[in-house]
Amino acid sequence: MATAGTIDSSDNSLDEPGGAVADEIQRWRECAAASVPADRARAESGILLAYRRAGLRAPERVVWAGSPREAVTLIRALSGTDTGASVREAVRTAPWAAERRRAHEQLGAAGWSARWSATGGRLWDTTQALVERIRRGVLDEFAADDPGAETEIRLVLLDAVLGQHDAPWLAALSTDQSPLDGLVQVCRSAGWWWPFEKVAVVCERPVALHRDEAGRLDRGDGPALAFPDGFALHAWRGMPVPAAFLAELRTLTPERIRAEENAELRRVMLEHYGYDRYLSDSGARPVHRDETGTLWRIELDGDEPVVMVEVLNSTPEPDGTHRTYWLRVPPTTRQAKEGVAWTFGLGAEVYAPLRET
Repeated sequence: MATAGTIDSSDNSLDEPGGAVADEIQRWRECAAASVPADRARAESGILLAYRRAGLRAPERVVWAGSPREAVTLIRALSGTDTGASVREAVRTAPWAAERRRAHEQLGAAGWSARWSATGGRLWDTTQALVERIRRGVLDEFAADDPGAETEIRLVLLDAVLGQHDAPWLAALSTDQSPLDGLVQVCRSAGWWWPFEKVAVVCERPVALHRDEAGRLDRGDGPALAFPDGFALHAWRGMPVPAAFLAELRTLTPERIRAEENAELRRVMLEHYGYDRYLSDSGARPVHRDETGTLWRIELDGDEPVVMVEVLNSTPEPDGTHRTYWLRVPPTTRQAKEGVAWTFGLGAEVYAPLRET
């Protein structure tokens, strides 16, 4: 049976929805998504342990930053004399590679693939997407003031040990009493960090994280991701948007939506405003009616048209009324029946809805 921090591929619970392994993966998931203050004492203890496991002397000091943006600022301000050389290779890369190689030799290719699928693979997509968004957000902020520094900043970001966002690969490897235990301790206690010979720079965790059901950054009334120093990312269903844009969503009108030149931002506006409401408020006219419903279409400059089928639910609500549904369909749709059939994955020629008698 696997113990906390160790996943045994021979454990039958790898294939079960519950059990110790599922509980452990949930703990790693919560670690990756934690938006609470760092446990600084435990994180610093983990850093010292990681250096010791790598056979290195402890750093002379640990410097805390409010976000990856502030960490990059601090690192760029420090000279090589202040920091010494980066020791990321010894602290993170080498022990990770050794443990992965050991697991691969023990389990074989198929066994390792099964372990990854049952553990880190379940966390990878959403966590890695978040990592890339943070990197992009930091790059964008610096590029606004210093466009020529992008390459330098990118290299600093890539040199980070990802702390809580290293949860996916740590979940897949044996970490109890192993060369990885210091990294695990930091992962469960803090955000990204940079190990150098003389200093370690460590980030706080976010103070807010909002995601939709697909795991994408998503919030309509504030930052989707925020750090204590003010660094923040704004997004609507995964799409980066300016902070001022979100504030404007509360006062949208059809005229403002039509005036937006950026097709992606206009699509966000439409999703927030509601396609059915937009069609109604825009004075759109139906282009086709049949026994399945009514087809509506409205043209948008520089983007594909909004085409929707209005259908009436034949089953009455408790108060006797019938609810109306709006189904967005491909812009090539020409008949209501064709659109309704498309929502069922059928062609209009084979779609035959039951008629009430």
